[in-house]
Amino acid sequence: MSSRVLASIAAMDLPEIDVDELERQLAAGAPVFDVREDDEWAAAHIDGATLVPLGTVSESVDRFPTDRPAYIICAKGGRSARAAEFLRTRGVDAVNVAGGMGAWVESGKPSISGAGG
Repeated sequence: MSSRVLASIAAMDLPEIDVDELERQLAAGAPVFDVREDDEWAAAHIDGATLVPLGTVSESVDRFPTDRPAYIICAKGGRSARAAEFLRTRGVDAVNVAGGMGAWVESGKPSISGAGG
């Protein structure tokens, strides 16, 4: 990426929600995308989430909706923030989930384990 693109990404005001708000959005049918790796996904993930590992996000932009917000989650919030910043430069209304799956599990919200995504 050019330094100009990186500077514009860094200056971007990234929308972010907590896991309680994510739970409400999911109940309303919102899509959630998990950018962790396969082994992390297999250990625990949100039922209905779509796995798109961070390293594949740039080649998978067409998997994200452009007509509504897409909620992006990882383990703690760092990788999902990077993915959301990138996706926003590509026209996706990407929203980072603060605290990630760590916060989701810690708060006692339901998760499932196993492969698939």
